[in-house]
Amino acid sequence: MMVAKRKSTKRISFRRGSSKPKSNKQSSPHGPGLTRILKVLAVAGVVTCMGLGIVYWGKFIKQTTSAPPERIPLELALEPAWVNDELEQKLYTAATADGQGLKIDENAAQRVQQNIETLYGWLAEVKVRTMHNRLRVEGRWRKPLVLVKLGLQSFYVDRELVVLDFVEIPELPIIRVKGLAVLPETPSLGQVWQRDDLAAAVELVALLNQWDKDKTPDKPLLREITSIDISNYNGRENSRFPHIVLYTTDNTEVIWGAELGKWQQHLEATDAEKLAKLYAYYEEYGSLLGDVKYINLRDPQDRIPLPIDKD
Repeated sequence: MMVAKRKSTKRISFRRGSSKPKSNKQSSPHGPGLTRILKVLAVAGVVTCMGLGIVYWGKFIKQTTSAPPERIPLELALEPAWVNDELEQKLYTAATADGQGLKIDENAAQRVQQNIETLYGWLAEVKVRTMHNRLRVEGRWRKPLVLVKLGLQSFYVDRELVVLDFVEIPELPIIRVKGLAVLPETPSLGQVWQRDDLAAAVELVALLNQWDKDKTPDKPLLREITSIDISNYNGRENSRFPHIVLYTTDNTEVIWGAELGKWQQHLEATDAEKLAKLYAYYEEYGSLLGDVKYINLRDPQDRIPLPIDKD
């Protein structure tokens, strides 16, 4: 606007002349036309430079505003040893899902807590507190017990049947569940997946986890178990066959039998007897692995089950 005004003023002055005496300087040998052209070119150059400046400034602003916001510091309290970098990064991503402009104050703490509760199923009973220079995230970590594969999907399930997304956790003995009845439902991450056959598998693995912790903490028995087969849960395929069978890493069958609490209905050893026999065998032989076909825990009269040699 300023350039256009000056140009207009000059044009008016040039046409009307001036009240001052004319200069004795000679005019350009090329006439006034060349002078006007040069002036127009000069003005155009200024406008072009200003335009380029505006474009550059616009790019600078865009680059500046699109830069990622500074990471708000989070402190994880009471973190188990098996929680790895990937789980921590997923937690941070969920916590700061709407994190632009977050400051270390009570409002930010509430928003981060809501984000974790909504988007991150691995942490239960979440509480976010405001500290001097960080936000402290407290909660109970959900420990995955079993792995479920449905088609191309893989996910974990914890003791409360909460579905957790798959992350490699080599520090934990996680047992794959096989033989789930096919249902049209698709489990949702962070939600309880309530089904009886899965609950039976999780309950038994949780019990073995506890015995490992109490009896064999230095060499967990579950490290030698790779899967639990519940395809005959509640005798749905054949009532005479074992309902639950565990498989070791070398494919040895550990025949558990009926679901927990149902041993009496099928004239099997009690659950306590099965556990005692299993861990007595593990202690005596030093392993569940070896050149045997199966280890039978159902028979109530055996104190320690004898291995059956493979053919």
